[in-house]
Amino acid sequence: MGDMSKMEVKTSLLDNMIGVGDMVLLEPLTEKSFIENLRKRFNHNEIYTYIGSVVISINPYRSLPIYTPDKVEEYRNRNFYELSPHIYALADEAYRSLRDQDKDQCILITGESGAGKTEASKLVMSYVAAVCGKGAEVNQVKEQLLQSNPVLEAFGNAKTVRNDNSSRFGKYMDIEFDFKGDPLGGVISNYLLEKSRVVKQPRGERNFHIFYQLLSGASEDMLKKLKLERDFSKYNYLSLDSATVTGVDDASCFRTVKNAMQIVGFMDDETQSVLELVGAVLKLGNIEFKPESRVNEVDESRVKDKNELKEICELLGIDQSVLERAFSFRTVEAKQEKVSTTLNVAQAYYARDALAKNLYSRLFTWLVNRINESIKAQTKKRKKVMGVLDIYGFEIFESGENSFEQFIINYCNEKLQQIFIELTLKEEQEEYIREGIEWTHIEYFNNSVICDLIENNTNGIMAMLDEECLRPGTVTDSTFLEKLNQICADHQHFESRMSKSSKFLNDHSLPHNCFRIQHYAGKVLYHVDGFVDKNNDLLYRDLSQAMWKANHSLIKSLFPDGNPAKINLKRPPTAGSQFKASVATLMKNLQTKNPNYIRCIKPNDQKASHIFTDSLVCHQVRYLGLMENVRVRRAGYAFRQPYEACLERYKMLCKQTWPHWRGQARDGVEVLLKDLQIPAEEYSYGRSKIFIRNPRTLFSLEEQRKRRLHGLATLIQKIFRGWKARTHFLLMKSSQVTVAAWYRRYAQQKKYKKTKSSAVIVQSFIRGWKARKILRELKYQKRCKEAVTTIGAYWHGTQARRELRCLKEEARNRRAVTVIWASWQGTKARRELKRLKEEARCKHAVDVIWAYWLGLKVRREYRKFFRAHAGKRIYEFTIQRIIQKYFLELKNKMPSMSPCDKTWPARPYLFLDSTHKELRRIFHLWTCKKYRGQFTDQKKAIYKEKLEASEIFKDKKALYPSSVGQPFQGDYLEINKNPRYQKLNSLVEEKIIFADIVNKINRANGKGAQRIFLLTKNKFMLADQKSGHQVKSIVPLAELTSVSMSAQSDGFFALRVKEGTTAAAKGDFLLNSERIIEIITKLHRAGLDLTKEKIQIEITDEFLVQFKQDKVCVKFIQSNPKNGTMASCKRKNNRLLEVTVPSP
Repeated sequence: MGDMSKMEVKTSLLDNMIGVGDMVLLEPLTEKSFIENLRKRFNHNEIYTYIGSVVISINPYRSLPIYTPDKVEEYRNRNFYELSPHIYALADEAYRSLRDQDKDQCILITGESGAGKTEASKLVMSYVAAVCGKGAEVNQVKEQLLQSNPVLEAFGNAKTVRNDNSSRFGKYMDIEFDFKGDPLGGVISNYLLEKSRVVKQPRGERNFHIFYQLLSGASEDMLKKLKLERDFSKYNYLSLDSATVTGVDDASCFRTVKNAMQIVGFMDDETQSVLELVGAVLKLGNIEFKPESRVNEVDESRVKDKNELKEICELLGIDQSVLERAFSFRTVEAKQEKVSTTLNVAQAYYARDALAKNLYSRLFTWLVNRINESIKAQTKKRKKVMGVLDIYGFEIFESGENSFEQFIINYCNEKLQQIFIELTLKEEQEEYIREGIEWTHIEYFNNSVICDLIENNTNGIMAMLDEECLRPGTVTDSTFLEKLNQICADHQHFESRMSKSSKFLNDHSLPHNCFRIQHYAGKVLYHVDGFVDKNNDLLYRDLSQAMWKANHSLIKSLFPDGNPAKINLKRPPTAGSQFKASVATLMKNLQTKNPNYIRCIKPNDQKASHIFTDSLVCHQVRYLGLMENVRVRRAGYAFRQPYEACLERYKMLCKQTWPHWRGQARDGVEVLLKDLQIPAEEYSYGRSKIFIRNPRTLFSLEEQRKRRLHGLATLIQKIFRGWKARTHFLLMKSSQVTVAAWYRRYAQQKKYKKTKSSAVIVQSFIRGWKARKILRELKYQKRCKEAVTTIGAYWHGTQARRELRCLKEEARNRRAVTVIWASWQGTKARRELKRLKEEARCKHAVDVIWAYWLGLKVRREYRKFFRAHAGKRIYEFTIQRIIQKYFLELKNKMPSMSPCDKTWPARPYLFLDSTHKELRRIFHLWTCKKYRGQFTDQKKAIYKEKLEASEIFKDKKALYPSSVGQPFQGDYLEINKNPRYQKLNSLVEEKIIFADIVNKINRANGKGAQRIFLLTKNKFMLADQKSGHQVKSIVPLAELTSVSMSAQSDGFFALRVKEGTTAAAKGDFLLNSERIIEIITKLHRAGLDLTKEKIQIEITDEFLVQFKQDKVCVKFIQSNPKNGTMASCKRKNNRLLEVTVPSP
């Protein structure tokens, strides 16, 4: 049964319902039954309940196993009413409407402090992050959006009596999505930070978290730089009675906040500047003043301990005398006049606290703007938007200490209630019209009269408060109340003891310094004390100007109003008017979106689980207007459901529709309701839905369905038992047949094996006997053949020996005759040789004598000519001999065959100078030709590229000399051979000129991501290195305009793409490679071959790179980087990337 319960899946919120899952179906509808239903569900850990499409969330004050990844998948892409109530159902409905129907959404989360609003907004954001798309860029955007929460919570949340992590500001976040539903970025708006908490906290509460986190989690070195001490008691702005929170580790939270700031995109110097301002605010509270009387008896103030003031000025970079004077004097300017007045001690303390509040408030606004700058969407295309509003709920302090803050908070809730009623009624009316149901007017309380009482530009309370703040003369809270009594006395929702209405004169529950407003959630009593000062929110101009003079860049940007060149004598807008404008903008924004509501309720004041305080919950139900919500929702038809779902759920109640209905779903529902005899006035037919007027009708259907399901279960059990018995019988029968068949088979197999064994034995004996008989016969025949062979051999041997003796005798006789004949022939030859020698000697002597005689005749004939030409012939002979000797010596002293060898033998004679030089030139040309003759076509191409690299980089790039001796290989990854890149190789149709791993520089953080760089004749490509086949970018070489690099020894280079082309959508490419010389040379060569134009190559230590819509400056500096000899890139800000190159 346990396994069955785990496998059970709900298909409707009506299944296994604890209490009533949707308050619209609650019967009877009273405040008592409403609270009792919430209690019943809360006791069973059902903390979510619906009012139509509104989700009520009760804070359980403990962890529940209902937010797991399995739960996310369970509610993903499911109908809103398909499963039990959950915040995931509302988040999924909003996300799917945004993604599929292109409707902008907003989620409004309201409730009092401690009701779980902040946690609800986190759950919504985490669900959307879990169900939207995946990818490196998408995950980065999601991480930044989620990590903005810890930063804002640290600076905007504090421990209160009601909540340990109470948001002390209103937050509205617009999350922007693309057409696929993937997040692109976001924009955060903040409302009304409770800056008065900086200088004073109620008993039992803390200041903002960041102060305690900084003192607990910062290192000793950081505290020393900020001139702070770890002891909380050293600071007047920190309350000591609740400095620590049970279960909260402030030191760990500080590390989380610093990590979150880094993820969001804060630079280290920005984080340091923020912490310096936080430290300065803490130390401002320690400045104390003492009175000092002047000669003219005018009281003024002086700083007691100037050491604290000195440390603050050192932190903020302010001249100490300037800040000290600003605490002691106030300058008032009016047209051409300047009046300087002294401040007494009370005014000095007011100025100090005003500076601390303004400094922290402006710092918080700067933080929100800085986060917006990091998380904003980079594209300017149309975006889908989901807004999440986390703002204070209605605040009513039972002690009556409701002041200016509660007044404007409740005003904001009045506006939200107004827009809620309008949009809810509008949604109801649109559905009725869409379904063809007659729309009937719904009576409800319209709170526009209360909004008008507060915000009317002429007679509204906020307008009169602004008028009092701006008018000359003495202005106090009492004069403001008197004005209210004069103008608002007759208003039905305004009550005051001092008004003209006599019915409040004796109302002792209404003090004289108070007024009461009848809000939609009930009456609220407001004390006017502090209304004027809080609305004025003045900061003396002297303090603004002192802050503007600071050397601290962040401080200066926070106080632009302190610039003397931009002095504006016009009074700044009041806090009330600013908040009114912000609320108007918010309402305008919400009206353009489809609203989704989450109403958060706190079950008890003890922050304990399993405790449900009826009175507290009842109080919240009233001021959240939940009963009003139910009445508006139930004014027409309480329940509606599509025909298909209705027929599927209740078809078993009618024989005609069970088990299958073959016709249209609407016809089936009509047959069903007619068969059940439900009165016609209890329901109405829409175009796609059935509308049921009274919840009792629905519960009657559910009760009949429950009884019918019991009957069907019994029938199913009966059929199942019969089927199970028949199945068992057939199984037993089949088993018996199988066993018998197997046994018969086994018996026959055993008998066959025994017969076969006997036959084999008999056969073996017979075969053995026959084989032995044949063997005996063969042996006898073999012996007979061997005897005949032996006899024949002896006979042939005898015959051969006789023949041999005869042949030897004949041979001896023939040899004797041959020897005698040979001796005679030799004697005869020797005699003939001797005769021939004698004849030859005589003939030679005659030839010698004749030759001598002819020589003598010649000498006598030519003797007279020889002496006339002897000098010339001797000269020519001598010159010829010298030249012969020169060539022979040159042959022995020839240099090597290397073209680089410039040596040559010395010249022996002056007249051979031109010949010597020409021979040297010819020899050099010949050696060069021989050397070139050894080159292959591939080697020739490499040397051409080396020559081209020399023309581009020689004496321009510091990295070039080290690349001269390295051969250009081109394909370093062996794309054609490596099986890892088989898919990538199939995508590239052209021959690959170059392939290697490069680092693509990310503009966001300056870090590199490895990419595969491929170059072909017509284009270059960047592919993912991890997958090995996913192509990230393809850029034709014709769209490449120029290449930029530095003159340093780094490998960074930028490829600029022609504007307006497809490849320019992502901007330029900033890459880093150790083989930058080879890449640029091959890129230059390929571009020249393709376009017949050279690619422009820019070598400079500072150039601009286009990243999508923004231009970023890349600057190269020489230093000693942390990683040794490697160049490193780091983002300094949104417009600067700094590359550190090792010094030579």
